[in-house]
Amino acid sequence: MQWDSLLGHQTQLVWFQNALAQRRLATSFLFIGPDGIGKRTFAKLLSKSLLCRNSPTDQLKACGKCEDCVQVEASTHPDLIELSKPADKSSLPLDLLIGDQDHRMREGLCHDISLRPFGGRRKVAIIDDADYLNEEGANSLLKTLEEPPTDSILILIGTSLQRQLPTIRSRCQCVLFHPLSEADLSTLLLRQNIVQDAAVAGELAKVSGGSLSAAQLLNDPELHEFRAAFLEKLASPKIQLAELAKTCNAIIDAAGKEAKLKRDRMKLVMSFAAQFYRELTLQFDVNVGSSNLSHVDQPLSSALEQASRYWSRGSSASLACWDTCLRTMEHVDRNANQASLMEWWIAKLAEQSGC
Repeated sequence: MQWDSLLGHQTQLVWFQNALAQRRLATSFLFIGPDGIGKRTFAKLLSKSLLCRNSPTDQLKACGKCEDCVQVEASTHPDLIELSKPADKSSLPLDLLIGDQDHRMREGLCHDISLRPFGGRRKVAIIDDADYLNEEGANSLLKTLEEPPTDSILILIGTSLQRQLPTIRSRCQCVLFHPLSEADLSTLLLRQNIVQDAAVAGELAKVSGGSLSAAQLLNDPELHEFRAAFLEKLASPKIQLAELAKTCNAIIDAAGKEAKLKRDRMKLVMSFAAQFYRELTLQFDVNVGSSNLSHVDQPLSSALEQASRYWSRGSSASLACWDTCLRTMEHVDRNANQASLMEWWIAKLAEQSGC
């Protein structure tokens, strides 16, 4: 992949181009934005440009053909270090950062990035899942962040600033990434052959919140049916707690036996509710108007129209419900009991909405 095929994030691209041209590129970056919008793709393209032996050092370009570019694309470049949270762990293991007990500071990212570049240009490290850095892991990065090795670039990727520890936020330059537009996401779905029909791609893009990963999960007729029924239940005057929790747990269990698949499905279900309460909050904005629903799909539009007929607690209640959804989604990956978390979440929504 090359820069000219990147969809979205053009402001961030221009910013990096200018920083490199002025030779004012920082050494530590924190890429923040929702899952599935291309932050990691951007980080890999940046790495390719910085490591490409055929590109000028003051230009953000990559030839795409040299050994460096091929190795970065394949994640085998000796000067590119990539870390992510193992699926069976709740946080990034300390061993990946500073080596295991027998090899402390002689292995791991902090050691490897301090070595001279094999290619003579730079060392680049990408830490995916920075949301899951615990305090011990963040502290192990302090020296590398405060005294970065010459010609090194460290990129951490997370979903929100609130989930980053102060020691990380204060030592990295934050770059905010925004969800993909419906047009860009639709194009991406077709380009990656996730769907073949442009109309289906457009519908998925409309309900996916600008996230490719969400669109992939939603490309399932069973989930589409569940979402429509789920939104209708949220919009009803009275939330049936036990019934709704049972229905949600059933669709989550249908994702498969793997814990990660269930967690992803659970967060997706919660994102349906978050989108509903977000749009409901906007309906109370006099500048928006309750009839401005052309940007949402039919199931969500119907649910919002139904809720508007009885909702009496105003935007403060819908905003509280929206916040509850976002905060609860953060707990899903922290090994919380699925059934207990689901029951608590639905009960909280019922309490805050007065249903």
